[in-house]
Amino acid sequence: MTDGDGRARVRMSGRERREQLLAVARAIFAQKGFDATSIEEIAARAGVSKPVVYEHFGGKEGIYAVLVDREMGVLLDRLTHALDVGHPRELLEQAALVLLTYIDEDTDGFRILSRDSPPGTAGATFSSLLNDVASQVEHVMGREFALRGIETQYAPMYAQMLVGMVALTGQWWLEVRSPAREDVAAHLVNLVWNGLAHMESDPHLLARD
Repeated sequence: MTDGDGRARVRMSGRERREQLLAVARAIFAQKGFDATSIEEIAARAGVSKPVVYEHFGGKEGIYAVLVDREMGVLLDRLTHALDVGHPRELLEQAALVLLTYIDEDTDGFRILSRDSPPGTAGATFSSLLNDVASQVEHVMGREFALRGIETQYAPMYAQMLVGMVALTGQWWLEVRSPAREDVAAHLVNLVWNGLAHMESDPHLLARD
């Protein structure tokens, strides 16, 4: 059996073909984004007809949703393990390194996660990922707040601040790739940890005093 260009088409099992299509689509979505990617291009690069892609995923939205779910699962799993055991500063270092390592070694996955999601794709947004990460960081912040006499009710808000800072830095570093990821993580933790060490228990804006 040959494809449209006369090349021999590789026979694959259903599972192998599905994984091939996901790998091809992952690279294209990362490069072009959702809107600029077409089923035609995915099929052409995979050496199959469009109906094969529709058969496995039902359309572009379906294959995109599978990819986002996979990438979110991978990153959240790594972050969960990083935040499992350790001194609070070590936990911050590990979490920062996990994200930067993911960006460095799974760049296509991070590009997919950090792009805007197509309309109607529930939960598949970068903000929803950050909310999931922040919920895991929250207990670390709460414990530190309790030790420092700071109201623990603000821990969720500070968790969002921390995760947002790391994620935004990661998006910037994705493009520049300098300095090394270990240096970026060290500077992030320097800002966060030394900021925590000198936090006021009841902060006020100077302009309102």
